[in-house]
Amino acid sequence: MATKHFQKKRFRDNRDGFLFILPALIAFIIFLAVPLGMAFGLSFMNYNLVSPPEFAGLNNFRRAAIDPMFVRSLTNTAKFFAFITPIHCIFALGLAYLVHSVRYSRLRSMYRGVIFFPTMVTTASVAIAWTFMFATDLGFINFYIRQLGGTNVPWMTDSTMIYVTIALFSAWKFIGTTFLYYFIGLQNIPISYQEAAMIDGANKFQIFFKVTVPMLTPTIFFVFVTNMIGVFQIFEEPFFIAGGNSNARSLALHIYENAFNNIRFGYAAVLSVVMFFIIMAITGIQFWGQRKWVNYDYE
Repeated sequence: MATKHFQKKRFRDNRDGFLFILPALIAFIIFLAVPLGMAFGLSFMNYNLVSPPEFAGLNNFRRAAIDPMFVRSLTNTAKFFAFITPIHCIFALGLAYLVHSVRYSRLRSMYRGVIFFPTMVTTASVAIAWTFMFATDLGFINFYIRQLGGTNVPWMTDSTMIYVTIALFSAWKFIGTTFLYYFIGLQNIPISYQEAAMIDGANKFQIFFKVTVPMLTPTIFFVFVTNMIGVFQIFEEPFFIAGGNSNARSLALHIYENAFNNIRFGYAAVLSVVMFFIIMAITGIQFWGQRKWVNYDYE
C-alpha cells in the first residue's frame, strides 16, 4: 500500500510539474522548434516568395562554401566577439563588485538603476543617436577632440575603429544585463567565506581573486556563454551604426541581406543553419571545459 501511495504521489508531482512548464513548452515549440525545423527544410530549397519552393539539394551549401562574403562576415563576427565579450565579462564584473561593496542599500539601488537603465531603451533609437555622436565631421565627439588639439577620428569609416565604436556602444547599451547577473551572483556568495579569509589576514585583492572569483565561476560561465551567443547573433549594431559597411557586416546581417534584400530565403536558411551549428559547437566545447574551472561546491 505504501509503495502504491508513493507511486500515486510521484505521478501527481510529475503531472503538476509538467503543467507548470506546459505554457513555456508550447511557446518554445511554436516560436523556436517549428521555425528551426522550417529553416532546416528551407535550406534544401530555392525560394524567393514569388514562385513555389523548388528542391535544390546541396546547391545552397555549395554556394556558402564559395561565398567570399560569408567567410568575411564570419570573420567579422569573430572580431566582434574579440572586442565585445571581454568588455562585457570583465568590466561588468568590476562594476558589479563596486556596487555590491556599497554599504547603503538606497545608494546601491540607485547605482543598479543607472547602470541597468540603458538596456530598457530601444537599440535602434540609441544606435541612430550614436551615429550622429560619432560622425567624423559633424559629431560632437570629434568636435571636442578637435578642441583639444587632435584630429578627426574615423569612428565609423575605418576598418578597425568601427569595431571600437560598436564595442563602446554595446558596453553602454547592454552591459547592464551582464552587470545584473554578476550582482546577483555576488549577493548569493556566503559572506562567511570572505570573513574567514579576513580573519586569516587576506587583503581585499586576495579575497577578491582567491575567494570571490572562484565562488562566482558559475555566474562567470553563464555570462560568457550567453554573451558569446549574443555576439554571434549581433545584428542591430552593425546594421544601424556601420550602415551595412562590409568591413563590419556580421553573419546575422549577411543572413538578413540575403533573405530580405536579395530574396534568397533558401540560401539565407543555409547560413542560419551554419550559424546554429557554430554556436552549438562552441557552446558544447564551453560546457565540456567548464568542468575544469567552474566551482559549484560552496555550500
